[in-house]
Amino acid sequence: MEIAEIKKSHETIESWPYKFTPLERGYTDKILHVDLSKSKMTEKSVPAVMKEKFIGGRGYGLRLLWDATKPDTQWNDPENEIVISSGPIGGITQYSGSGKSICVSLSPQTNSVMDSNVGGFFGPFLKFSGFDAIELQGKATEDVIVFIDGVNHKVEILKAPKEPIDSHVLAEVLTEMYADDEKDKKNIAVVSAGTAADHSLIGMLNFSFYDPKRKLVRLKQAGRGGIGTVFRDKKIKALVAKIPGVKGNLNNVVDLKAIMERGQRFNREMRELDDKQAEMRTKGTAHLTNVMNDYDLLPVNNFKFGSHPDAIKIHGDVWKSFFTQGIPDGCWIGCNMACAKGVDNYELRTGPYAGQKVIVDGPEYETTSSLGSIAGIFNPDFTIESNFYCDTYGICTITWGTILGFVMECYENGILNEERTGGLKLNFGNADDAMKLLHQLAKGEGFGKVAGQGVRKLKALFIENGWGDPQFINDIGMENKGLEYSQYVSKESLAQQGGYAMTNKGPQHDEAWLIFMDMVNNQIPTFEAKAEALHYFPMFRTWFGLVGLCKLPWNDVEPENNHETDEPAKVPEHVDNYVTIYKAVTGKDFDKHEMIRQSERVYNFQRIFNLRRGYGVRKYDAQPYRAAGPVTKEEYESRADRYDKQLKEIVGWDPTGKSTEEKMAKTREYRLSQYEKLLDAVYLRRGWTKNGVPKIEHLKKLGMDLPELIELVAPHQED
Repeated sequence: MEIAEIKKSHETIESWPYKFTPLERGYTDKILHVDLSKSKMTEKSVPAVMKEKFIGGRGYGLRLLWDATKPDTQWNDPENEIVISSGPIGGITQYSGSGKSICVSLSPQTNSVMDSNVGGFFGPFLKFSGFDAIELQGKATEDVIVFIDGVNHKVEILKAPKEPIDSHVLAEVLTEMYADDEKDKKNIAVVSAGTAADHSLIGMLNFSFYDPKRKLVRLKQAGRGGIGTVFRDKKIKALVAKIPGVKGNLNNVVDLKAIMERGQRFNREMRELDDKQAEMRTKGTAHLTNVMNDYDLLPVNNFKFGSHPDAIKIHGDVWKSFFTQGIPDGCWIGCNMACAKGVDNYELRTGPYAGQKVIVDGPEYETTSSLGSIAGIFNPDFTIESNFYCDTYGICTITWGTILGFVMECYENGILNEERTGGLKLNFGNADDAMKLLHQLAKGEGFGKVAGQGVRKLKALFIENGWGDPQFINDIGMENKGLEYSQYVSKESLAQQGGYAMTNKGPQHDEAWLIFMDMVNNQIPTFEAKAEALHYFPMFRTWFGLVGLCKLPWNDVEPENNHETDEPAKVPEHVDNYVTIYKAVTGKDFDKHEMIRQSERVYNFQRIFNLRRGYGVRKYDAQPYRAAGPVTKEEYESRADRYDKQLKEIVGWDPTGKSTEEKMAKTREYRLSQYEKLLDAVYLRRGWTKNGVPKIEHLKKLGMDLPELIELVAPHQED
């Protein structure tokens, strides 16, 4: 269909002119509220207390969602919102990794609050159009586009009956439609989901960015927790933002010179150190695949193992051979890390776009596992093709991979069979039927529709039907709080187990990635040291999501003398960069200690938000046993020397002459007890009760003793 014909079908439901507010010190102090049920747009002012305590990004999203919903609001109720916000640093172009925004909503998977970070152009463009955040509430009666016109300063809701829905096509169509000419395409940003978001609980959002070198629209993903499903439930086909252009100081910062100096320093590090440290500019995060395999941390066969001989087939050098080299691959203007790698002119073999040549964004490391090793598949073509389809269909690759690993292990253990899967043979390594399952999901057909409900609901279904042993099913179902695990084997790192299962939203590595500190380098040997790490790093990483920054430039490339510093894991020079940049943007007094306090306020607020939703206490921080230790005899015996040695030297129990089952039972008893001790230590350090609820005195210390929070935590203060 011609773009002109599609555009002609757009009928304006509502048009709202607004008074443009330019940014001042990183903020407009305005929020755009869109009520889809009433087709009404309004502007809200940001209260001073919200700006002070919630900062931006994830903080704004949480505060606005709290105010918009009730404790019993369901994900598909009209009052549920999707809030998208960047933060005061978001959108600067003088320091790498400053294009991030955060999406917040009530999750179809967890029934609680979800936050998901994403790159691309929309977050900064929303700011440059005059708004620090957008709230999407209500439900349209038919597919609509919300168009934020930052050139003419109006917001429109338009009927959108004829656009294709899959993201790679839709983003191209809308960029072409709203751009004045080829040069103007870089000023268009599109947010979309895809067909799978209509048929599953795991839908995600794609945020576009225009690649002027390739002259193509590309995509970055807000993947976790099913926010794309909420998006489509609200009948939103796309958000579109258009701005006049990006120039040097749209954030209107206080001290641009200071930001430029720190940016130039980091860019020099990238040029001089990246090739020997992380190879981000040539491999992106896919350089981690072989590193994880070497350290027995690469998820294989549903996290059963941490390495595999065939992992050489998905080595970082293999991915490098697929990625187009020598192209500035930043997903935001001015980012010199250039890690958003792409496979150009890839010819698809399956599905509705078979025979077409496309650009595939990635795969990143998480996808090399989730669409590969976790399913026992070591075929780059399978990973690349399924990566493309997950993106365009609107499926989180991490979530889908962990679902796939779970159903494959269930199939191999007789919990599933061909009758139950509709004829699919879902054994480990079966790439053909894994791809068929993905296409079924997008159509809402067959076992694909079942699998798209996520691991938590699949576990309940299999147990309810009596298809297998409940303990085994729960042990191997890699989810916590309803969210599927991201792609690192945590068995030998107690700190990483906590970094996953103690998260507010569920097991995503963006809060705390402590495997190397804990397991490899033995830098945090005591419970107190682990608790300190599980306080500092989740709070530090939370801060990125408050201000609009990407985590990768923090520690994926480090200053050459970083190992000589007192706290190399924190990368002190880069922390100082962020302190300097925040002060230079906002003009506020600020140091590395206030950085953590800002995050603590929001982190504790999110914990209490979970409590408001009926969660947020100790039992919801429990982990599936597969995350802590060997579930099966095969699993134990594959690493028998390691486990036997630990039993003898650490547990103080001699495994000589004992059966594998006895050794597994003793290992399980010990590891579960260690995790409970970790919970005690972390809760104490975070200022929480033994049941995991923030203490009132801790909230007062943080300045977060808001009446609505005290009311919720007060009944839970006894340990």
